[in-house]
Amino acid sequence: MNLRRIGISLIAPAMGLVISLAATAVIIIAIGADISTVFASMWNYGTSPRAMSLMLNLATIYFLSALAVSIGFKMNLFNIGVNGQYVLGALAGAVVASNLTLPKVASVTVTILVAMFVGALWAGIAAWLKVARGVSEVISTIMLNFIAIGIISYIIVRTSIGTETSLNIRGTKPIPESGMLRGIAFLDPGTPIYGFFFISIIIGIGYWFLLNRTRFGFDLRATGKSASAARTSGVQSNRMIYVTMLLSGAVAGLVGLPYLLGDTGSYTLQFPTDWGFVGIAIALLGRNNPLGIALGAILWAFLDISSGQLILEGVPREISTIMQGLIVIVVVISYEIVRRYQVKSEQTSVAKALAKQEATV
Repeated sequence: MNLRRIGISLIAPAMGLVISLAATAVIIIAIGADISTVFASMWNYGTSPRAMSLMLNLATIYFLSALAVSIGFKMNLFNIGVNGQYVLGALAGAVVASNLTLPKVASVTVTILVAMFVGALWAGIAAWLKVARGVSEVISTIMLNFIAIGIISYIIVRTSIGTETSLNIRGTKPIPESGMLRGIAFLDPGTPIYGFFFISIIIGIGYWFLLNRTRFGFDLRATGKSASAARTSGVQSNRMIYVTMLLSGAVAGLVGLPYLLGDTGSYTLQFPTDWGFVGIAIALLGRNNPLGIALGAILWAFLDISSGQLILEGVPREISTIMQGLIVIVVVISYEIVRRYQVKSEQTSVAKALAKQEATV
């Protein structure tokens, strides 16, 4: 029965990938390119040691972003503010790390805690607005994204925290090497894999354990399925909103650290600000399951990294974005079809069992 359930759960992502590839093939034919050449080029480059290292680095960022989103999804809370939470967390982490003279382990630990605290604090504003004022977290977190970016621009441009970097771009002071987490180059000698890759695995395991093996996780999932039933059983829904949003924001605060501590060593005005929205798509793709999210993050990163080869084949790299969008749309629809099939199958099984029981009476 478990094997059957696992097989059914794999149908949706498989359908999404197949249909998106078919639709992408139609588009490639329409623009006059050769399908086999395009796909072979993407695959050959995407599986090269350097590209795989870049893919794992990007997947680490996407994985953390999707985990932050999925924590809220588990309780029907839509934390659309991961962008604002992680850029503020990364800025705070960069400012603190650049002024620390501690050993590496202590410095990185402090940076992580600061980023998590700032991300949780920013998400806490949306939680307070929802509980105290009834403001939808969707609206408040979207608005807080813009406010966060505005605050960061002001701090870097107008205060002494910002300085001119070597590339004539305003940013924070460089983080000393003792505060960096460079990683290990075990696939490609010139492209280390972020040290945060291994930390993200630990966070993923902790996420699974928290949601599936603790009372808090049970209360969170119960509230997400039926808030009224959870309140009847003694769960304080307002408290759960606060804790869930704070936890989601804390994880979101980590999203920018792999890139900050593993690559740039400074927060500048060119720091990426859209990883949060990617996390939403990957969380949906992985059905809020850490293993599914990890696979979705790797697939998304593969398409992003290998899309650079499309230009060499005379194909717009936006084809990769179209493929990503198609995968999400088809997978979400497929999940709903599979869910309805499972419900109908369970109802049929129950009906047969009852009929058999009545026949034996």
